[in-house]
Amino acid sequence: MQRVLGLAAAVAALCSPLHSAWAQAYPNKPVKFIIPFPPGGTLDTVGRQLAQKLSEQTGQNFIVENRAGGNGTIGADVVARSPADGYTLLFNASTFVTAPMTMKSVPYGIVKDFTPVALVAKAPLSVAVNKNLPITDIKSMISYAKANPGKMTFAVGSIGSAGHLSTELLKRAGHLDYLIVPYKGTAPAFQDLIGGQIDGFIDPILGSLQYHKAGMLRVIAVTSASRAPNLPDVPTVGETVPGYEFYSWYGLWGPAKLPADVTAKLNAEVNKALATDMKDKLQEQGLLLTPGSTADFAKFQQDDMNRSQKIITEGNIRVD
Repeated sequence: MQRVLGLAAAVAALCSPLHSAWAQAYPNKPVKFIIPFPPGGTLDTVGRQLAQKLSEQTGQNFIVENRAGGNGTIGADVVARSPADGYTLLFNASTFVTAPMTMKSVPYGIVKDFTPVALVAKAPLSVAVNKNLPITDIKSMISYAKANPGKMTFAVGSIGSAGHLSTELLKRAGHLDYLIVPYKGTAPAFQDLIGGQIDGFIDPILGSLQYHKAGMLRVIAVTSASRAPNLPDVPTVGETVPGYEFYSWYGLWGPAKLPADVTAKLNAEVNKALATDMKDKLQEQGLLLTPGSTADFAKFQQDDMNRSQKIITEGNIRVD
C-alpha cells in the first residue's frame, strides 16, 4: 500500500508541472470563437472585435464561427460538448442565461455545463421607433400607444433577450397595450423597423446608432441610469418613467471544468484587451466596459439570472 501511495504521489508531482507548462503555452493552436447568432448584430460586432484583439495579443487565431439557430442554443451546445481545453469558446449576450428560462428544454445547463471566463461589457439599450411615427420621446410614445391600444408593435431580436425583457418592463411600467413580435436576430428587426413593418425596437445602442445618425430611424431614449456619452441629447427612459433601468451584457464562456489556469489566462487576456484601443471603440459605441475576475463574472451571472427569472415568470415569457 505504501508503494502504491508513493507511486501516486510521484505521478501527481510529475503531472502538476506538466499541466502548468501546458497551460502557460496556451494557446498553441487556433481557437474556435463561437457566436450563436447570425452576423450583423451587436453581439457579432463586439465578438469579432474581441476575437481580433485576442488574436493579436496571443499570436494565435481566434476564429469566429456564427452557429445560429434555436435562440442561441445550437451554438452554445457546440461549446458545452467540446473538450475542456480552451480551444472552443462561447461569446454570447445576456440572452444566453435567460433563453433556457423561456424554453421547454435545452440540452445543457448554464451553471453545470459552462465555465464563466470574463464579463466583457454592459450595453445600455436604445428605444428606437420608425421615423414616420408622431413619436419624439417616451412621453409621446406612451401617449401614442394609449391612443392606439393593441395596434403598436415592438420587435424583439430573440425571446428572453435583454431587449425583450426591457420591452416587457416598459410595457408594464407604462401600462401599455402593444404587440411584441419575435424576430430571428436583430438585423432583420432593424430592416423592418426602418421599412415601417414594425413600430419600435429596444436593442443595444450599437445596433441603432448608425441608423439614427443617418436619419433612417429615431432613437427616443436610452435605458441606462445616465445619458449615453455618444447620444448626449437623447434622454433616459427613467427621466419619464422613474426607476427604469436596464442593460444587455456580453461575456465569454468555456466548457465546464475548463482548467483554472487556462480560465485565468483567458480572463487576463480579455482584461488586457479592454485596456487597449478596443476600450475607446467600445465606448464610442455606447458600451460600458466591465473588466474583472472570473469570480466577479460568476457572481454577476447568478445575480442576473435571479433578476431575469422574476421578470420572465411575471411576464409569462415563453418560446412557443
